[in-house]
Amino acid sequence: QVQLVESGGGLVQPGGSLRLSCAASGSIFSINAMGWYRQAPGKERELVASVTSGDSPRYTDSVKGRFTISRDNARNTVYLQMNSLRPEETAVYYCNAKIKEVGYVGTYEYWGQGTQVTVSS
Repeated sequence: QVQLVESGGGLVQPGGSLRLSCAASGSIFSINAMGWYRQAPGKERELVASVTSGDSPRYTDSVKGRFTISRDNARNTVYLQMNSLRPEETAVYYCNAKIKEVGYVGTYEYWGQGTQVTVSS
């Protein structure tokens, strides 16, 4: 059984910074990709940033230059450094990973439980 556990959300003032972390645990053989999504009230879930093995990180246009995704392969952990946060970025942020488990053939998608990020003065 694979689990993704997120941390680092909270309340921050506009222009502030937060760092989200997501650690994957369980019977992991390999992790193909990890990323962050967010879902604001009344809106669809959207991809914020992702990093795939052997590829450059990708970002949605609105966060380019302000957010940085990074991955620690030894710890099966992905981070999202968020700077210059805006009120409209208030949302629940979800970690996502595409993982191949030990003893399984395919790669499956997993989600974290979500962490609330509130940007407000």
